[in-house]
Amino acid sequence: MLDLFFCFIMNHNLLIFLALFFVLFYEAINGFHDTANSVSTLIYTRAMSARIAVIMSGVFNFLGVLFGGLTVAYAIVHLLPNDLVFNTTSTDSLYMIFSILLAAIIWNLLTWYFCLPASSSHALIGAIIGVGLTHAMIVHASLLYAFNLPKIISVVISLILSPIIGLIIAGSLIFLLRYYLNNNTRFYRIHMTPLEREKIDGKTKPPFLIKIALILSSIGVSYAHGANDGQKGIGLIMLVLIGIAPSTFLVDLHADKNDIIATKNALENLEKYYFQKKINTLSTQYHQKKLNQLIIKNIISTKLLLKNILDYNMLNVKQRFQLRHVLLIIANTIDQTKNSSEITDLKDQYFLIKNQKIILKTIEYAPTWIILIIALSLSIGTMIGWKRIVITIGEKIGKKRMTYAQAMSAQITTSVSIGIASYTGIPVSTTHILSSSVAGTMLIDGNGIQLNTIKHIGLAWLLTLPVSILLSGLLYWVTLSVI
Repeated sequence: MLDLFFCFIMNHNLLIFLALFFVLFYEAINGFHDTANSVSTLIYTRAMSARIAVIMSGVFNFLGVLFGGLTVAYAIVHLLPNDLVFNTTSTDSLYMIFSILLAAIIWNLLTWYFCLPASSSHALIGAIIGVGLTHAMIVHASLLYAFNLPKIISVVISLILSPIIGLIIAGSLIFLLRYYLNNNTRFYRIHMTPLEREKIDGKTKPPFLIKIALILSSIGVSYAHGANDGQKGIGLIMLVLIGIAPSTFLVDLHADKNDIIATKNALENLEKYYFQKKINTLSTQYHQKKLNQLIIKNIISTKLLLKNILDYNMLNVKQRFQLRHVLLIIANTIDQTKNSSEITDLKDQYFLIKNQKIILKTIEYAPTWIILIIALSLSIGTMIGWKRIVITIGEKIGKKRMTYAQAMSAQITTSVSIGIASYTGIPVSTTHILSSSVAGTMLIDGNGIQLNTIKHIGLAWLLTLPVSILLSGLLYWVTLSVI
């Protein structure tokens, strides 16, 4: 890692250190801003003390980052077009990252200070959009050049829909628990609040099996949060490193011979598949025919580039640029093929997904040291500053305290939703899913919700994207003007 800084002058090194520091600071803020999502229900149901709950959450956030993969990380990286990242100077790339992070940090700290469960993901994505738009306006480029529009649309849709889905699923779970366990002689206590449990049974802790269920579902939320939000930090650091030292980080220079051979084999398999598809495509299907021709052309050029290559260090900088660029084009074309109406066979879908993962393995990667420092930053952040948001989720969403069933339903919904999103590469908001899940359980149970709190959360939700877009754009413009 340290040899990265030997190639640059002192001022540039300072900017690199600042950019990396801000990524880690953002991840730490993300930790304590979102810790409430996994510990508030445990604390308010008295299933675990606050200190132990927060430590446990930090540990499982750490593990989530370590084992969560990189799908979401590169969803963040690809929000900005590769041409935008590669065609700017390393200093401009640093200014972009600096503006994105500072805008997200400012908004996260403001919402944390006012005890609002706002979305770190919304803030980050809005900041990326803001920088992309501002850069396009400065260089008088098309707004389509500002960001990866299909990726942005899919991410924004997921951020909008995920809280609604969370509310519906959590509410449905409560309905089922009411239907099946309301009159159950053994598990009727699941619908008690901690205060009712203390008043009726004279005990402050939830029943043993309910306590275990609450702890396990909380662990699920912590792990899923680490897997999803931790990857965002990994993606940001990779964006920094690709921008400032592309020759070192464009491709995985430590990829072993077997990975490179696997990439070549995948290209061979894809070439045969698309060549056969080209022959079978009707002449009237002009768009599909052109798509097949394009991917075959790119596959052939990539095969020539990798001919006799068993170590990426054998490629010069220009060739590394070309390799990354063409492999990403091939992967995007595979996405278009998978989503077309022609591909209905599950075997074809599996074939395309499998080979797409193989060709992306050596360009969508992260060194171990990056994963470790992000995991550490998120877990440390998780263990501090958690109380403000916990109070909002635990006391101010519903008119009454949460029952054990409500807490468990909200946590199960959140952990499963985020787990699926992490696996599919969709960056979602842990905060919004859990908050809406809690609200859904309160509505179905007839407890009612505190409209004032919901209004404030909704206002933060609506303002996060536009504010972070304006803030990052302004910061980027000022930075370019002043420095």
